[in-house]
Amino acid sequence: MSWLRERRVALAAVTLFTLLAGDFWRYALSWYGWGAIAALLAACWIALAVRERLSLRGVPIALGVFLGLVVLSLAWSHYPAPTAIGAALTVLTALTGITMARTLTLAQVLRALGVALRWIIGLSLLFELFVAAVIRQPVLPWWTDYEGRIPRAFYWSRNELFAVLDGGRIQGIVGNANLLGFAALLAIIVFSIQLADRRVGQAAGYGRLAAAAVTYALASSSTITIAAVGAIVALSIVLAARRLDARGRVRLYAASAVGLVTVIALAVAFRDAVLGLLGRSGDLTNRVDIWQAVIELAAQRPVLGWGWVSYWAPWVEPFDGLAVIKGVEYLQAHSAWLDVWLQLGVVGVLAFAALVVTTAVRCVQWAVDTPLGDIVDSPALRLLPVLIATVLIVQSLAESRLLIEGGLLLLVWLAVASRTHGRSLAGIGR
Repeated sequence: MSWLRERRVALAAVTLFTLLAGDFWRYALSWYGWGAIAALLAACWIALAVRERLSLRGVPIALGVFLGLVVLSLAWSHYPAPTAIGAALTVLTALTGITMARTLTLAQVLRALGVALRWIIGLSLLFELFVAAVIRQPVLPWWTDYEGRIPRAFYWSRNELFAVLDGGRIQGIVGNANLLGFAALLAIIVFSIQLADRRVGQAAGYGRLAAAAVTYALASSSTITIAAVGAIVALSIVLAARRLDARGRVRLYAASAVGLVTVIALAVAFRDAVLGLLGRSGDLTNRVDIWQAVIELAAQRPVLGWGWVSYWAPWVEPFDGLAVIKGVEYLQAHSAWLDVWLQLGVVGVLAFAALVVTTAVRCVQWAVDTPLGDIVDSPALRLLPVLIATVLIVQSLAESRLLIEGGLLLLVWLAVASRTHGRSLAGIGR
């Protein structure tokens, strides 16, 4: 029934907005307000899963193993209480992604993403314009009480919209230029596919795309710039693979893998020059110091790690004071892979790598292979999973967002949905 489809898309849109712009709710309504919204959304998804009698059969083994390690780490965790909370949040987010993959079609997810990203982009531009034109000074999150000298990283908006020509970067409602750039890049992908598939009018479509492109430029995130290059390369490979037979595709993928390894090696060897082109310092904006601290700590418990925690708990040893730079205490390793090693050890890294690699391979197949079954998605629409997967993987090298909130939700959705692509999904769209 159409009304039920619309309700599911609306629920997905609100969920995606909340998890991609979590700091908006936390800054505006406090952690308690965000927690209430998150709990309500989780209850809605659980109710939908129960109503549809969804089972966990068919969930990718790699996903099950990784989530199993997250829960089992409670047995050896150095901080059992934070692990219990972190594991619960991770499992709830994963269950939301699984339910979304089982109850929404690819076209419905595209619509939901479009709605969520339109709100993030539109509100971010209006917010920064209001701060720059009316308030005219940096804005701190509400419900906070800072004393003394306040680090720039603590501000919701730094009032830099009118200073972008001098190196300023807007942060939008998400309060972080890198997260805003990530949302803008996703928006460019989603809006471009909607235009190519004629799912929106040209005036509205190009207007939204222009707003996303402007936001992407004003956020000026070097990490997301690299992710954008990765998405363009992935798009080129997929479009070329569609024109080749099976043997030609194998050769293309092999050549692409060799080229990727070569590019990474050159980027590492000439890191300072590459970062100079991106306008960033050789220490990767303090990431090198954070990585070194994380590596030293992870090496103390290398096999199974210190225990899952998701967000770092700054009041718990060993996170208390682990990464404090210029008065700012960081709550992530700034690399999903290092964070997994720290929390789940080498065993966790292997499970996580299996999840990411198998998901990426299936997304490529989803984009390239001719679909079978009752649900046939358009060629443009089938580009969505592989492009999102590429952006997530590139971002995971310098951010840990793949392990929490919107990043984790999208990863789980990709893992489950890519496993069922081309099949008849009984019950979807009813």
